[in-house]
Amino acid sequence: MTDAPAALFLGQSFEGAAENLLFKRANRHGVVAGATGTGKTVTLQIMAQGFSDAGVPVFCADVKGDLSGISQAGDTAKFGERAGKMGLTLTGKAAPVVFWDLYGQKGHPVRATVSDIGPTLLARMLELNDVQEGVLTVAFHVADKEGLLLLDLEDLRSLLAYVGENAQTIGREVGNVSPTSIAAIQRALLQLEQQGGDAFFGEPALRLEDMMRTSLDGRGQVNVLDSTRLMNSPRLYAAFLLWLLSELFEQLPEIGDPEKPRLVFFFDEAHLLFNDAPKGLLEKVEQVVRLIRSKGVGVYFVTQNPADIPDTVLAQLGNRVQHALRAYTPAEQKGLRAAAQSFRTNPGFDTAEAIQGLGVGEALVSTLDDKGAPTVVAQTKIRPPDSRLGPATDAERAAVMAASPVRGTYDTAVNRESAEEVLNARRAQADRIEAQAQADAAEAKAAEKAARSAPAPARERAAPRARASSRQTPMEALTKSVLRTAGSTITRELLRGVLGSLKRR
Repeated sequence: MTDAPAALFLGQSFEGAAENLLFKRANRHGVVAGATGTGKTVTLQIMAQGFSDAGVPVFCADVKGDLSGISQAGDTAKFGERAGKMGLTLTGKAAPVVFWDLYGQKGHPVRATVSDIGPTLLARMLELNDVQEGVLTVAFHVADKEGLLLLDLEDLRSLLAYVGENAQTIGREVGNVSPTSIAAIQRALLQLEQQGGDAFFGEPALRLEDMMRTSLDGRGQVNVLDSTRLMNSPRLYAAFLLWLLSELFEQLPEIGDPEKPRLVFFFDEAHLLFNDAPKGLLEKVEQVVRLIRSKGVGVYFVTQNPADIPDTVLAQLGNRVQHALRAYTPAEQKGLRAAAQSFRTNPGFDTAEAIQGLGVGEALVSTLDDKGAPTVVAQTKIRPPDSRLGPATDAERAAVMAASPVRGTYDTAVNRESAEEVLNARRAQADRIEAQAQADAAEAKAAEKAARSAPAPARERAAPRARASSRQTPMEALTKSVLRTAGSTITRELLRGVLGSLKRR
């Protein structure tokens, strides 16, 4: 096997120079932007396969379905002339792809537990207000403290019912828990379930190591998430990708600036992440993007306009590929100017005008050099891909899944004992205690009645010695049981990371 190249070849500038993305600067993040139909998906495909060829695992979302063609060999004859002008020889090879799908229809199912997701991202999925998010946080606090596993939505429903039933007791510790807010969360859960979101929650949960594989020939695995159906639930899509990013942030150790990234993460339709996001969440996203670089992870946002990304996040993106933008409205003109100003000026052309004049398959490119400084922006003809442009067929997709290294690992759901079963058992125990108490009370009442109706001497003989009752009421028994459980688990209270997801210890 030959030595891996030091850079990813993106294309050739209009002046004939090669435009490369240095692997040792690829963890400094980037953005691929451009209007619909200008070639963003092709650029994403080229970059994904380029990283894979260098031994770097890749994760990317397939929003329209055409990125699946990366799993198939390309047509070298079709793009041979274009490649030849760039001094490039196309090999027509496919990338080592693993297909994923939250719904398990066009890829291996992707699952996470409710506990893994945490209250912050779940509140984002459910579109909760601040008060409702606070109640959800209280529910997670109770679950973490009492060692209740929240695996699926049924577990969360049972927990919310438990919190509502014990609102007065819980409220004395953590503040008021409104029944109205609990009802609102329950309705939001029902809505999420109707949108198919319940398929995401459960076990076996996704393990990051299954996404960070390399093939036998040393190429990095390209993980393609089918998002054609997922895009109908944009909040779920954004929250899932953000959870995955936070998992990488929490689990991977610090490695500084490696010679090549440990993983490259493409966040397509990035504007969905930031639309209507509260300030607190944006600050956490900025923190993750800023710090995950030292974990060896490169994050590339794919969007129609760089203006869709907050300035605090955009400032962290050193590698930039800008396809054509159209500026017909004042808002579009403002976005165009912002995009042009984000590049290091090239005295040979006006950047704003160049962006509007780019054709399909052309882009403005600026990457980080050896010293970490942005290169002068260059008008660039993007190279053709080695893999197929356009979608894979259903039969081709099925063949790829049959040969997948994770085949059979995630395909069957598992439902083990968790919060729903534990809380149901507690309620059943409380019901048994209450029924026994009622039976004992009825028996004692009957004995007392019989004693009163007996002759006086008999009553004296039958009169028991007075003693203090030691019998617990049903609520006392259940409370003591809960406290014993909490007491045994309080030292194991779960820790959560910057975005509320579980930390692995």
